[in-house]
Amino acid sequence: MRRREFITLLGGTATWPLVARGQQSLLPVVGFLNATSPSSWKPYLDAFWRGLNDAGFVEGRNVAIESRFANNNYDRLPELAADLVGRRVAIIVAAGGLPTALAAKAATTTIPIVFRMGNDPVQAGLVASINRPGGNITGINDMNFELLGKRLGLLHEIRPGRRPLGILIDPNGGGFDIVTDSLRAAAAALGRDLEWFNANTNHEIDLAFQSVVQKGADGSSPPPTPYS
Repeated sequence: MRRREFITLLGGTATWPLVARGQQSLLPVVGFLNATSPSSWKPYLDAFWRGLNDAGFVEGRNVAIESRFANNNYDRLPELAADLVGRRVAIIVAAGGLPTALAAKAATTTIPIVFRMGNDPVQAGLVASINRPGGNITGINDMNFELLGKRLGLLHEIRPGRRPLGILIDPNGGGFDIVTDSLRAAAAALGRDLEWFNANTNHEIDLAFQSVVQKGADGSSPPPTPYS
C-alpha cells in the first residue's frame, strides 16, 4: 500500500454513509494498537488526537477509536491485534515500535496498517522497500537506530578512556539483534567494551543504573525503546 492510497482511504472514511441502528450510528473505526500503557504514551496520544481533529476527524462524530494497550506485556500483542481485526476496524495504527507492527501485520493482510518505529522496516521484514512498502502496510521510519553509533561516540567523547560503557536495553522491545550488532560495531571502532543492562520496567531501570555505578561503567546510553 502506498502512502497516498492510505491517506485517500482515511480521508474517505469521513464520507462513508452512516447506518442508523436505534439511536446510534455505525462509524468507521480506527484501531489503535500499542505495546505500552495509556499513561506512558500520553504525550503521543494527545498528539494523535490533535492530528485527527486537525484533519477533521472527531471521535464520536465522524470516526470511532478502538484502543488496545499491552501494558508492556508483548505476548499480548497478537491477541490484541486479532481483537481489532475481529471488530472490523477500517485501519490499524500500530504505534510503539516493531513488535506492535509485526503483530498487526500477522493479524491481517487486508486491513490497512500504518506504523511508526525506529527500526529499519525493510531489514525487519515488515515491508518490501521504503519507497514501495507493498501489501497493506506503510508508515514512518525515524531511522534513529542508525544513530546508535553516534550516541556511543558522543558518550566516548564525554568519558574517554578504556572502561566499559553501560548500555540499557529492553530485549522485548523489538530489533534487539539490530541494536546489539550496531552497538558492538561502534564500540569496537572506539576500542571500548560494553556492559549490557536489561531495563524494561521502572524498577528494572532503577536497578540497571545502580548496576552501572557498581560495575564502574563509564556512563550509560539508552538505545531506542518502543516509544520510538
